[in-house]
Amino acid sequence: MAEYKDRLKADLTAAMKARDDVRTRTLRMVLTAISTEEVAGESVRELTDEEVVGLITREAKKRREAAEAFDEGGRAEQAVAERAEGEVLAEYLPEPLSDDELRDLVAAAIAETGAEGPKAMGQVMKTVTPRAAGRADGKRISTEVRRQLTG
Repeated sequence: MAEYKDRLKADLTAAMKARDDVRTRTLRMVLTAISTEEVAGESVRELTDEEVVGLITREAKKRREAAEAFDEGGRAEQAVAERAEGEVLAEYLPEPLSDDELRDLVAAAIAETGAEGPKAMGQVMKTVTPRAAGRADGKRISTEVRRQLTG
């Protein structure tokens, strides 16, 4: 069984015992999403730790976007709840790349692919995205790639 999945289950048990409603709700949601992903497709399979991190990253992004939407809609209480869930999810994600690390990663990918100009952005993104998996979101990566290719 994946190490992340074991950790999530153990943390869920601890959260339930501590009566931590936000953590309990969030971890249940993640474990449900993992189970759904495992049975999706043609055959049942077990997710790897990398796939679990990817799933948690997607869920964290959903929480950020929902919080922004609730703020814009004047529903501050729901925005606070979404941010609280996002904070719980952030504990299970790898340390985000610093701006310097991302800049170096993109520069290395550009050098490796020999990309020049904005038309080569897809080629560089294809190289950088797996290397930054779970540590930087696609928008942040694409902004840096575009900056370096047009720079």
